[in-house]
Parts: sequence; C-alpha cells; structure tokens
Amino acid sequence: MALQQEGVFGQEGVGVQADTAVHHRTVLTPKMVLSWLPRNATPAQQDSAIQAHFKPSEIRWSSRPDTLHLPGHNRGHNLLDISLPQYYREGFFSKDSLFHPELPGGRFGVAGDPVPYSARNDDVITLLLLVLFVLAAVAFSNTRQFVVRQTKHFFNTHREGLTEITETGLEMRFQLFLAFLNSLLLAMLFYFYTLNYIGNTFTLASQYHLIAIFLGITVAYYLLKIGLYSMVNTVFFGGKKNRQWMRSFLYITSVEGVLLFPLVVVWTYFDFPIQNAVIYVIFVLSIVKILKLFKCFLIFFRQNVVKLQIILYFCTLEIIPLLLFWGALVFTANSLKINF
Repeated sequence: MALQQEGVFGQEGVGVQADTAVHHRTVLTPKMVLSWLPRNATPAQQDSAIQAHFKPSEIRWSSRPDTLHLPGHNRGHNLLDISLPQYYREGFFSKDSLFHPELPGGRFGVAGDPVPYSARNDDVITLLLLVLFVLAAVAFSNTRQFVVRQTKHFFNTHREGLTEITETGLEMRFQLFLAFLNSLLLAMLFYFYTLNYIGNTFTLASQYHLIAIFLGITVAYYLLKIGLYSMVNTVFFGGKKNRQWMRSFLYITSVEGVLLFPLVVVWTYFDFPIQNAVIYVIFVLSIVKILKLFKCFLIFFRQNVVKLQIILYFCTLEIIPLLLFWGALVFTANSLKINF
C-alpha cells in the first residue's frame, strides 16, 4: 500500500510539474522570469534574464473588417477616405486633443503651487523705474539752476506790477515730466497697495493694464484740479495770480514726485513694510498740502486775511478732490477684482 501510495504521489508530482512547464511555455510573464533569479540579483542580471526569455516579434495587424457599429446599420466610414463629405469629418469633438494623439493634451502630473508675484522679479517694472531714473537724472542735470531758482523764490510772492520769473521751454518740459512722474509713481504705489490689501487676480489680460488704469485716473485727477483752480482763481483773484499759483502748483507736484520715487524703489526691492510705506505716503501728502496751503496764503489771502475763506477754498479744491480720487481708485480696484 505504501509503495502504491508513493507511486500515486509520484505520478501526481510529475503531473503538476508537467502542467507547470506547459503553463510556463504558454503564459510566460516577466514576473515569473524574475522570480527564478536569486533575491540579490543585480539589475543587469535581471535585464539579461528578461532579454533571454522575451524576443521582439513582428506586429501583425488585424485584417478583419470593422464590426463596431450598431446592429442593422452599415459600418462606419473611413475618415481617411478623400471622397468622404466634410460633415462626416467634423463633429463636436473633432478638434478635441483627447481624440488626436498628435495634438498636445496638456501637462502630465500634478501642477505645483505657482510662485507668488513679486515686483522685484517683474522685468517691466524694473525697466520702467530704470528709464524714469535715467530721464530724471538727465533732465535735472540740464535744469539745475532752474530748480535752485524755483526753490529760492518759492517762499516769496511778487508784488503787483513787478516782472515775474518765466520758465523756458526746456524748464517747462522738465516740470511737466516730473508731474507725469509723480502721477506714475502714485499709480504704482496704489498698485502695490491693491496687491496687498484688495486682491491679486483681476479681470484683465495683464496686471500692467491695472497700472495704466490707475495712471489714467491719477492724470484725470490732476487735470480736474487744474481746471477747477483756473476757473475759481480767474474769477475771484485775476489771471496774474492764477498764473503764479499754477507755477507754484506745478513745482509742488514735481517735488511730490521726487519725494515718492525713493519709496517706490525701496518698496519694490527691499521688502519695505507696507505699514511704514503708508505712513511715509501720508507724511509726504501732508507736507505737500501744507506747502500748498502756505503758497495759497501768500498769493491769494496775504492782504485780506479771512480764515473762513481760506479754509473753504482749501477744503473745496484740495481735500474733497483728494477724497474723491481715493474713492475712485478703491472703487476701480474692487470692480476689477475677481471674487472667488
């Protein structure tokens, strides 16, 4: 019995080995080949074992007819057929990249976190500040005597009938350039303020468009003030005093731009705290308003000192337009911001 059972077990073992061999011959996989190797086999040995058991073979495409169509309907048309009408070629998904492997279908993998925007890495802002600095330096080198003369005579007012100090064309263009520089710097400062306190994404093709919009609002603000000053001063004080005030107003605006330029550079490249920047802007605006109030007193109210008159004049033509200007900037930024 023992021999008989042993023979049976031997036959069963032979049968299992035979089935395994047949199975290996028919369904051989790389995993099976790698399992035959010792555990400490190197990658080169594994590659040699795979190449020894698997040989590249010729690809034979199926020649059977396409039967993937609805029962009772004819088989689909070949899109490579030249005589095929155009409406067979076009469809809702005909231009989708998923149906065209030759077209790019997007990036692979998971997108990482985008690098946050920084003005110091913005080439356009860097180039703009560099160009403004070079132009201002060249203009100042050509009009140094004019700047000294304007500063010297700023706290003096001319009496009626005396000859006024007039500017040349170059000096006038220099002042207009500084006034435009002041408008651009104010627009950039509010742009930085917007990125910190209002939002980072806007309904615009580029963030530079936002700076251009702020610049347009700033220029409109100064043009509106010039128009209001000209209308009120000409009616109540005469054309001569109005011209004196316009020269002083243009000079003070130029000084404001010179004082704001270092702040823009420091804020852009040296991580200047925004709280300190706001304090500096308020300080500069306060100095500018005090200078305007002093010059307004010298030109218009020096002979007839009426406190209520000068307060009403200054609040109407300086404080209220400034508040409207700030409101317009904030309203524009909030209107263009994308709310998630």
